Amino acid sequence: MSMEEKTLTNDLNQEKNTAVNEDVVEENMDTPVEPVFLEDEQKENENKELEKYQMKIAELEKLVEEKENRLLRVQADFENFKRRSRSEKEMIEKYRSEKLASELLPAIDNFERALQTEADSESGKALLEGMEMIYRSILTAFEKEGIKPIEAVGKEFDPNFHHAVMQGNDENKASNIVLEEFQKGYLLNDKVIRPSMVKVNQ
Repeated sequence: MSMEEKTLTNDLNQEKNTAVNEDVVEENMDTPVEPVFLEDEQKENENKELEKYQMKIAELEKLVEEKENRLLRVQADFENFKRRSRSEKEMIEKYRSEKLASELLPAIDNFERALQTEADSESGKALLEGMEMIYRSILTAFEKEGIKPIEAVGKEFDPNFHHAVMQGNDENKASNIVLEEFQKGYLLNDKVIRPSMVKVNQ
């Protein structure tokens, strides 16, 4: 082989190697390169998302708790309202006759004073008997409504039921005992609508 042929062959081989190297470089350049930190970045983003959702869940739980507490307060207020309403209704029903009884008590007093008088004639006696019948009817109506007289004479003085207007001195009676009743007192169920006006032993 001549020198010229050798030189030509070497040149062809060199060009062929160069072309192969360039193809390898181009092939490597076309292959995508994933950075090492991509996985860490993805985890960090996931952690941030998780933290955001956890905060949102905490906010919703707090809101639900506030709503539940508010509902419990409303329910408690409503139960208290129902109890108060029921109690007020019972009180109204229990003492509904108080005003009427208070207005009728002076009439009862007048009946009692009139019945203490003595009638000389038959017509007077008949009138007293009629008044007594009316008096008894009123007392019966009072009793049906829970209105009854307060016991006084012979009982120990009690400022809750008796109003002392005089003092007496009876050696045969113990101290603080009611000797005389000037005006009857009355109870409506367990409530004093008028105390007894009495005379008390010293």
